Amino acid sequence: MANFRIHVLALAAALAIPVPAVAQDAATPYWSSIRSTEVNMRVGPGEDYRILWVYHRPMLPMKVLRVKEGWRYVRDPDGAEGWVLARFLTRERTGFVTKGAPAPLREKGEAAARLLWKVAPGVVGKLGDCGGGWCEFAVGPRKGFVEQARLWGTGEP
Repeated sequence: MANFRIHVLALAAALAIPVPAVAQDAATPYWSSIRSTEVNMRVGPGEDYRILWVYHRPMLPMKVLRVKEGWRYVRDPDGAEGWVLARFLTRERTGFVTKGAPAPLREKGEAAARLLWKVAPGVVGKLGDCGGGWCEFAVGPRKGFVEQARLWGTGEP
């Protein structure tokens, strides 16, 4: 019984040791998306730094380029870069329809597949698997496939 207590105490002590923040973070770059209805992008990694942009687009994809403690240096679909609090980001993959004509949302990942809807530039949706130049894309209840070239937030960051 004494041996058991020693093991339990050793385990509790090991769990209480703080792990460096760097060890907890994924390698950069990586994709993330906004999880909140209002997120500030700042010029530096702290709340004392000036706000560059205020985002009101939940699910907007962001490319995380650097990590510093509880902050992430990100790039948005328009190319703006700055620091965002990590708690306002999620690893859920989303895509952003790029500029130009509306993107066809097709039944299958093929140019000849039945057209389901047209998705306007700037629309954000959930990404599924991508392959053969097409990505599964869902905007609310509407699901289908969009050409990968028409989406920002796909592929390797």
